[in-house]
Order: sequence, then C-alpha cells, then structure tokens
Amino acid sequence: MKIKNIVFDFGGVLMDWDPRYFFKSYFNDDEKMEYFLTHIAHSEWNEEQDRGRTLEEGTDIQVKKFPDWEKELRAYYGNWNTMLKSDIPHNVDILKKLSKTDYQLFGLTNWSAETFPYALENYDFFKLFDGKIVVSGTEKLIKPDPKIWHILLDRYNIHADESVFIDDNPKNIEMAASLGFHTIKVDRETDLEEELFKLGVKL
Repeated sequence: MKIKNIVFDFGGVLMDWDPRYFFKSYFNDDEKMEYFLTHIAHSEWNEEQDRGRTLEEGTDIQVKKFPDWEKELRAYYGNWNTMLKSDIPHNVDILKKLSKTDYQLFGLTNWSAETFPYALENYDFFKLFDGKIVVSGTEKLIKPDPKIWHILLDRYNIHADESVFIDDNPKNIEMAASLGFHTIKVDRETDLEEELFKLGVKL
C-alpha cells in the first residue's frame, strides 16, 4: 500500500518540552527536583490535563493532596512556557521538506487544550498542518487510547495502512502499529529522513 499520510506527535518529536527547563533553576537541587517530578507533579497527573481536565482543577486537586508543595505546584503551569524550550530543528526541517511534497501532514498530540494555543501562536511550522491536528485535551482522549487514532482516521477520511505515525513514546508506537500504521519511534539521535526513506517516503 502506498504511503500518502505522515502523522506527527509533537512533544519529543517537533517540540522540546521538559519541566526540568524551569524547575532546575527553581530548586537548584536536582535530587529535590526529581522527587517533585516523580512523586508530586508526576507525568500521570500532567496527563489528566492533557486528557481535558482544566489546569486550575488539576492544580487544586494536587495541592489538596500535597499542601506542603503548593508553591511548587502552582508554579508548574504558571511557568509552562519556560518548559517549552524550543522546536527540534532537524525534525522540523523534515516537516518543512514534506510540506513541499504530495504527502498529507497531520498532528496527533497529547497536549492540554489550554496550553496548546501558545505553541500554535509562537511556532510557525504548525501552519504547515493546515489545521489538521487532533489535540487530546480538546477530544478528552489521550494516546495510547485507540479511540484518538480513530478520530484522526475518521475526521480526515484517511487509512492507517497508508499512513506513517511518528512518536517518541513506545506505548503509542505499539498501539499505532496494532491499528495498522507504519511507525517510526524517534529519540534525539534518530535520523528521521533516513527512517522515512526506509518506508519508501522520499523527500
């Protein structure tokens, strides 16, 4: 089956986001920072905001659980923009090359509906998707729930076996593959152009 569509995750693929970019200088104590990010403001908590819970509600819930960490918890989303360090240039370059081809480009991201607009406004490359982006916080679903891939497929009338899905999370890659997508798992060392070429995608 000929590949027609390229579907990008954003965080870790096109955007470099990490709460450590803010909290490293905030704590000035790596051990304390890691404790906070592992046990207090952990990824499972943040994922609920990606699933559609408001930032305010999510913060209040965690403050009630951990009142001694209220200041740090309220700083989390108050300084979210600092955590979004930059784009990932070598992968954005591939996206730009793809935008000049006949492949259709899509985004499928776990991202809070409240914070995603900041990224849209501040990074021009998002315009290359022509609005064809499925955001978890808007849909009230997060990867690796297969329902969010079906939203993408149904909304844009595309087929999994004609699509490449690119993500940095192994669980998401595994689910996408089980749904029939061609997949590329990326990390910082991945040569995305080479991996696409292996699947027959030529820039």
